[in-house]
Amino acid sequence: MNNLYLPFLAEIKEIREETPDTKTFVISAPLKFKPGQFVELSVFGYGEAPISISGGDGEHIELTIRAVGNVTNKIHRMKVGDFVGIRGPFGNGWPIEKAEGKNLLIAAGGIGLAPLKPVIEHVCKNRDKFNKVTLLYGARKPSLMLFKYKFDEWSKHMNLLLTVDEPENGWKGHVGVVTTLCDKIKHVSDTITLMCGPPVMMKYTSMVLIELGFPPSEIYLSLERNMKCGIGICGHCAVGGVYVCKDGPVFSFNRAIRFIEKPHEVQGVLD
Repeated sequence: MNNLYLPFLAEIKEIREETPDTKTFVISAPLKFKPGQFVELSVFGYGEAPISISGGDGEHIELTIRAVGNVTNKIHRMKVGDFVGIRGPFGNGWPIEKAEGKNLLIAAGGIGLAPLKPVIEHVCKNRDKFNKVTLLYGARKPSLMLFKYKFDEWSKHMNLLLTVDEPENGWKGHVGVVTTLCDKIKHVSDTITLMCGPPVMMKYTSMVLIELGFPPSEIYLSLERNMKCGIGICGHCAVGGVYVCKDGPVFSFNRAIRFIEKPHEVQGVLD
């Protein structure tokens, strides 16, 4: 299990359907992990894919997986009792300790809520270690929101703000992209921001937060979509001398912006 090059066999113990295209798999893997870390999931005969850990109890890990390719489509067809391969965990994780004693802003879009779920659960269990906590979460449609059965519990411990791009099924909440929620944030100073979602969501949400006065060095992004092998060998995630899988996948905005293509809208923010 300690060989990072070889996957170990792990049994699927439970499968929960989150949305029409996303499921959470509870897998027998006694791993110690930090929120924000990921594993390499092998589906034998189909390949391997990096998947963020969305939960765990010391004996099992939870992987919340959207069906988007050969590996993920195959695991969506698997059943309880089937076996997969696991390598890891890998990555640096979210800077939770740095946020203790401060305000915390969590911003997620779509499937990006999955890597942040362990942070949210940590906050709920250790609420006295944090000051004001706000969670912004947006999805394309209400039916595509992850972990809806957790919202009531989370809202007891933090300010939960939800939005959708396209309302449906009697949705009475906010409509708009995640950035349209930013003016509802009541705490700007002394705040750590953790963010994960589609690149365009992270780009524009970061820009809005910076305009509101959030320091770029205190905004942390997960760039996990760039990864492949998990150990810095394949070079798939190498950008500007940095390996996302080894040096990340979590980076502060003012570091990340220096080795990804710099959008013209943020020119001058850090210079």
